[in-house]
Amino acid sequence: MSAALNAHSLADWLPADQGPWHLDFEHWPQAQAQRWRTVLAVGEASGRRMLLAERELDSLLLQSVEARLQGPVRWLRCDPAAITHWLGAGEADFRALSDVEEDSVEAEVGEAAEELSALRLSEQASPVVRLLNALLYDALQDGASDVHIECTARGATVRFRVDGVMAMVRSVDGAATAEQLVSRLKVMSELDIGERRLPQDGRFKLRVQGREVDFRLSIMPSVFGEDAVIRILDRARIEQAGALTLDSLGFDGDERAAVRHQARQPHGMLLVTGPTGSGKTTTLYATLAEIHTGTDKIITIEDPVEYQLPGVVQIPVNEKKGLTFSRGLRSILRHDPDRVMVGEIRDAETAQIAVQAALTGHLVFSTVHANNAFDVIGRFMHMGLDLYNVVSALNAVLAQRLVRLTCKHCARPFLPDEATLQRHGLKPGEGTFLKGEGCGHCRGTGYKGRRAVAELLKLDDALRDLIVARAPMSQIKEAARARGMKPLRAVALLAVCRGETTFEELERVTLDE
Repeated sequence: MSAALNAHSLADWLPADQGPWHLDFEHWPQAQAQRWRTVLAVGEASGRRMLLAERELDSLLLQSVEARLQGPVRWLRCDPAAITHWLGAGEADFRALSDVEEDSVEAEVGEAAEELSALRLSEQASPVVRLLNALLYDALQDGASDVHIECTARGATVRFRVDGVMAMVRSVDGAATAEQLVSRLKVMSELDIGERRLPQDGRFKLRVQGREVDFRLSIMPSVFGEDAVIRILDRARIEQAGALTLDSLGFDGDERAAVRHQARQPHGMLLVTGPTGSGKTTTLYATLAEIHTGTDKIITIEDPVEYQLPGVVQIPVNEKKGLTFSRGLRSILRHDPDRVMVGEIRDAETAQIAVQAALTGHLVFSTVHANNAFDVIGRFMHMGLDLYNVVSALNAVLAQRLVRLTCKHCARPFLPDEATLQRHGLKPGEGTFLKGEGCGHCRGTGYKGRRAVAELLKLDDALRDLIVARAPMSQIKEAARARGMKPLRAVALLAVCRGETTFEELERVTLDE
């Protein structure tokens, strides 16, 4: 969309013979323009593009704009008052378009999903509301998984987690503004505004450009006030990536084949483990999507339902109404399922029901928080479950991490030093190493996108005997690796040697055992 402005105001800064000039908020969106205090002007006669800014721009930002526009852009410094005027006009145009989108989207039955632009319209006089909406919109545009608002003595800092790594976005001046920002989040999540001494958790839903996005909120008191973390669950990101398969997630061929084999077993349990944000649920979605042929009944219970699978019965957890994982799982088993997915095993009751379901002829998929495949056994023992039943039900455990990929646009051959090679058991000349120099496509980080690396522990009778006999962990690991199990670090090292990622990512996400 383009927002036509008063030609005289633009002509004060730009050549009149190349006009009339218009501001283009389609290729340089309103959220980006607000963040960088810039606007993109396009001349109708010449097609020339100028980035108008109130302060000097760095080369990285210009590279980002040129990458988005796929062409050269020049910049010009303008009066801040003029930038403010143009941004205001662009926001009005953005709101008008969003109103049309809002009318065409039906709200989900029983759910209150507010439109991001509607919030601007109803409270447009509040700068805090506009600030928060801009932050959420920017986070979606950047593909962030989390937004961190951290209070300081003078206000707050805002950071996004993009591709698993924190990045500074902006600072908010004024402790009062920071407090109002957190209060606004509480209102949206229906939390207690007056409670500032205890942690609070909530969630809210917004419609952004015709799609619904779920946000989970965590409020934590700190020295200077209250910090907030917003986790973004944007289903559209998965849908835009194309078909959801194990191939699209980046697993190596051996791991893909092994997971597919385990997913087609008639009964038992397949667990995926790893830290928060390591892609566990996405892996289970991909697995279910691949095995779903319509001949089996598949039911899932999740918190929340992150991705809708056609032909699969999906149940969202609602703890306020009493629908917990354990209670929902009991009801699921009375619906004659063949395969069941439990979003997460959090407590002993859910674990016990899942194990019993696996022992009574169902194939159960679930996730557990543990550092590696072997620690899962310890988690179940800590919950008080019978060890024999656990290993009898368990078919396999997949432990995974997400490593950032070297940016294809700025990757260059890289020769690591001899000490680095020796530390990882490599010889000179072994492997093809690449490293990103930083460009507009990757925002100067040298990385763009992520892929999964994983280790798969397949249990057989010999391993079950060792676990039940409580053999030393070193003996269990040795036996598993003798049966072909590749450690997580070794799989990640192969990706480094192929130039897909770097030694820095290897050290960041895997443990040197």
